[in-house]
Amino acid sequence: MRSRPALVPLLIVTSLVFYDPAKIVAQKSDRAVQDSLDQALEKEMMEALSGTDTSFQMTGSTSRSGSSTNPRISVIGSFLSSGTSNNATAKTVDLGLSEAEISFQSYVDPYAKADFFVGFGRAVEDPFTGPDKGAAKSGDYEADLEEAYLTTLSMPFALQLKVGKFRGDFGKINQYHPHGLGYADLPRMYVNYLGEEGLADRGVGLSWLVPNPLGFYQELNVEITSGALDNPSFGGSSDNLLYLGHLKNFFDVSDHTTLELGLTGMQGANGDEGRKTKIGSGDLTLKWKPLRENRYRSLEWTTEALFSHRSDSAKTVKSVAFYTFLNYQIAKRWFLGGRYDYSQFPDNSKDSEKAYSGILGFYATEFQKLELQYQRGFPAGRKAFNRILARLVFVIGAHGAHQY
Repeated sequence: MRSRPALVPLLIVTSLVFYDPAKIVAQKSDRAVQDSLDQALEKEMMEALSGTDTSFQMTGSTSRSGSSTNPRISVIGSFLSSGTSNNATAKTVDLGLSEAEISFQSYVDPYAKADFFVGFGRAVEDPFTGPDKGAAKSGDYEADLEEAYLTTLSMPFALQLKVGKFRGDFGKINQYHPHGLGYADLPRMYVNYLGEEGLADRGVGLSWLVPNPLGFYQELNVEITSGALDNPSFGGSSDNLLYLGHLKNFFDVSDHTTLELGLTGMQGANGDEGRKTKIGSGDLTLKWKPLRENRYRSLEWTTEALFSHRSDSAKTVKSVAFYTFLNYQIAKRWFLGGRYDYSQFPDNSKDSEKAYSGILGFYATEFQKLELQYQRGFPAGRKAFNRILARLVFVIGAHGAHQY
């Protein structure tokens, strides 16, 4: 009989930090829409009761009206081209649409909102794992329900509940879809430990804005998901749940600079035998945006690191991985970045791989961006390679499916 994994104890380290402006703006937007919906429903009911509105049907529920409850629809395309040296891939030059994503987002009522993301993607070779003739020859696109979840808006005690399938609150970038990042490929830390698309599972999550006498911004998120995954670190049936805890802290260093500190603890089964993997990680993000030149100058530095403890029938493996990314805005629409990756593997700490990347980004508008990336990769047990990546991301419809 399988044993259910216990909840990983989450070490909560409280830092003297303040708020995240983007988060505050999003919460104010949610409250504004909620108030607007409340007022609209109240007005509609009053008109119905007074006899001035014949379209309202007194059937025990209110009808929907107005654009506030119509889904916001976006279609996001990602066009990727690559050239790779040293026979690291079966196809030296590859190009084409790598992914198309359709998003539907709407407020269900004044008390909840819903988000749906459906993706259509094709297989892309990974030069770190070697040539893949199947992926090179395949031109088929497969559909995938990437996310589908409901989020509550009016729970007491600053709580917010999320149910459905969603990207886990792991580290700094897991909640972003890959096309929302400032580089064309995922850091090796994520690929080797969470898979090519990151961590996404079905279950429930509860977040809490932690009150404190100092008034700084702090959020605790706890998630329990099915654990029925197929990624390098976790895998098993629905009897083996995956537990995750994440603490975010935000600090105002100055009028121009903010600091974000995150801590994550995660535990789940790595096979049907019930063997467990435990991962602890930390992420640090420093943002600088001068008030007088905020449209032309900015800097963002993000570093993430993880420690993995994996138990199987033969041995216990302890391994580490990290990456660091620096992105500097050199003009209104131009960004220059660099990233360093180092990663071992969940089941092998003796081998490792690393990579150096330089990225030039052009953000034409909030609906379109172009990125050019050079990468020097050092796979485990294979020859080093050079790679050039060019990615164009474009959005039609209601923008804001992801921030980038």
